[in-house]
Amino acid sequence: MTRHLVHIFWGILLFCVGFTTIFFVSVWNGWIGYMPDMEELSNPIDKFASQVYSADAKLIGTWNQDNANRVAVDYNSLSPHLVHALVATEDERFYEHSGIDFIALGRAVVKRGIMGHDNAGGGSTITQQLAKQVYSEKAHSTIERLLQKPIEWIIAVKLERYFTKEEIIAMYFNYFDFLHNAVGIKRAANIYFNKEPRHLNVTEAATLVGLCKNPSMFNPLRHEERCRNRRNVVLMQMTKCGYITKEEFNELIERPLAINYSKAKYIKGSGDYFQAFLRQYMMAKKPERKRYQEWQQREFVLDSVAWETDPLYGWCNKNTKRNGENYNVNTDGLRIYTTIDTRMQQYAEQAVRKHVGGYLQAEFNRANRYKKNAPFSANLSRRTIKAILNRACKQSRRYLALKAQGASGEEIKRSFRTPHEMTLFTYHGTVDTVMTPIDSIRYYKSFLRSAFMSMEVKTGAVKAYVGGIDYEHFKYDMVMGGRRQVGSTIKPYLYALAMQNGMTPCTTAPNVQRTYGGWTPRNGSHARYGQQVPLRWGLQQSNNWISAYLINLLGPSQFVNILHDFGFHNPDIDKNTSPVLCLGPSELSVGEMCSAYTTFANHGVRCAPLFVTKIEDSHGNVIAKFQPLMNEVISEESSYQMLDMLQAVIEGGTGGRLRYRYNLHSDIGGKTGTTNNNSDGWFMGITPELVNGCWVGGEDRDIHFDNTAMGQGATMALPIWAYYMQLVFADKTLHYNDNAKFDIPQGYNPCQSADTISVNGIQEIYF
Repeated sequence: MTRHLVHIFWGILLFCVGFTTIFFVSVWNGWIGYMPDMEELSNPIDKFASQVYSADAKLIGTWNQDNANRVAVDYNSLSPHLVHALVATEDERFYEHSGIDFIALGRAVVKRGIMGHDNAGGGSTITQQLAKQVYSEKAHSTIERLLQKPIEWIIAVKLERYFTKEEIIAMYFNYFDFLHNAVGIKRAANIYFNKEPRHLNVTEAATLVGLCKNPSMFNPLRHEERCRNRRNVVLMQMTKCGYITKEEFNELIERPLAINYSKAKYIKGSGDYFQAFLRQYMMAKKPERKRYQEWQQREFVLDSVAWETDPLYGWCNKNTKRNGENYNVNTDGLRIYTTIDTRMQQYAEQAVRKHVGGYLQAEFNRANRYKKNAPFSANLSRRTIKAILNRACKQSRRYLALKAQGASGEEIKRSFRTPHEMTLFTYHGTVDTVMTPIDSIRYYKSFLRSAFMSMEVKTGAVKAYVGGIDYEHFKYDMVMGGRRQVGSTIKPYLYALAMQNGMTPCTTAPNVQRTYGGWTPRNGSHARYGQQVPLRWGLQQSNNWISAYLINLLGPSQFVNILHDFGFHNPDIDKNTSPVLCLGPSELSVGEMCSAYTTFANHGVRCAPLFVTKIEDSHGNVIAKFQPLMNEVISEESSYQMLDMLQAVIEGGTGGRLRYRYNLHSDIGGKTGTTNNNSDGWFMGITPELVNGCWVGGEDRDIHFDNTAMGQGATMALPIWAYYMQLVFADKTLHYNDNAKFDIPQGYNPCQSADTISVNGIQEIYF
């Protein structure tokens, strides 16, 4: 009997040993679960991240699977205090084991698993934690959770085989997300202490290592005292391991956290909005109608046009690697060379911040101080405002998350009306507060939004791209993603059509109010009422009556056709065949408008935006090159005539303050735009070398200034253009000449073609 039991025990033991061996061999070779291959292990963080470069040869971003924009630093760039703090706190036998600390593991099993002691410590080594962070996918079942830990052990052992201890520590710090966009130790040191990692002192190093336990719980911006206590625990561990003396410990724990928080980017001019747009643009899939909702008809049409005409749109899904798979910007280690200039990008961001954040927002807040409906228009009913806020709630991440968790409508409603801790954006830095989510939505709607883009006239190269006022808190991109009514900035396209039909800037038109098929346009001024006025004057003053006269004469269908030539494929334009189209009710993007305005300074040839010049694979081979896409829209002569009129807008029209207030003396043509109720303010401006477009408005059209003096494009948008060009011209390294002249033949007379013409069968005499 005894011998029989012995045989059974030996059988069980051999079975367990055999099963364990087979299991771990299977995991090691990737037959069970996920195991990264040898090539991936050779560089688990940076090799497969695509790198994005600016036109001035700066690395402005890296694109990874986890969406983190990190910059790796090597071990020698770390403060010794960081290394000591990490080892003392997370893995005091780090230099003694080969990936798995069996002593710590046994202690954790006995004390935590059997005896239930919460303070017994964990069994994971630094290498295991790195394996978990870099490689472990989220477990979706009990079996996957059971497999996860053995897989992490084996990955940890493999990491120890192929990397030195120093390299593992560097990878750990480079990978960890310290919150507040501080992914990796370089950004964490920059953002929390405004230092480089090598310059961190012992308390600063202990603070950052303390976050490794739980960055949300020990958030230094929200839970300062809790973070300080955690830092002191790290210092105590450093004392136990002999990295600091007891006397030093007693002195260090009395120090404040001394956080020097800075949101400054680790690379100035990196263009967060631009990078997010480009990443999505390159990864776009071929548009299929079934993937679009009914209300997304416009997006479907625009995406379909982009897929057919722009090689960069959906590039990853149009091109394949040698193995036949499509490219992926997150995993294929591409090098993407963009047209963005970090200096000009920085100037554009400064200009938006200076005007919208430094002046316009304060004026808007002052105007709304005593309005019950603020920030909404006083004309809105409470019922309408409630509907707007409810719609915003249903579009929020909180609502979608609660809905996914199965929360009832009443539970969701209660959550939105219950105060929560949150961090809010202000122009003076983020603030921690307690607020209900519904109030936070209204708070964020009180901020005016803006978008700005700058591109070269002759090449289409996009040099600056600002999609909003702050990417972290307002991620919606208003340069290429958002579209708003353009107002009077559409009028130059109508005047260009008139030039194409034989008119000139000197052609005269009746400055009177007329009714066209039941539509009677209004005008902001009655100057020269009843007179025959030149078209140059009509555009200069942004006169609605002249525009209405022209579209009635030329026909809306002709206008729609030339808008297509200018690059506008919004299906709403095709549906709007009424004369009111000439006053800009169409919703267009800043990017589309900039592209269209290149026509006037480029001899009648429109240049589409160029975002990328070339793409290389991970081995440095050029796999794609991009050239500007161009099409002729108007004749060369018509472009000269348009430059004459657009310059008149600056010399004595609605854009005149560029001269007398901002002292810009170069050749400039431009056009302001303001929509109904001052909902949208625009300014489009061209120089011989650059075209820049700017929009300012509220998130909703019902959020706006109530008076035109503040709400017009000349006040809302034009100053941003001016501040930007002042900075560009002042930077002589950019080589943009403030004395450059438009390429117009010397002695050219824009009125030389004036004669009797026939338009749509109507005979008109022009003087």
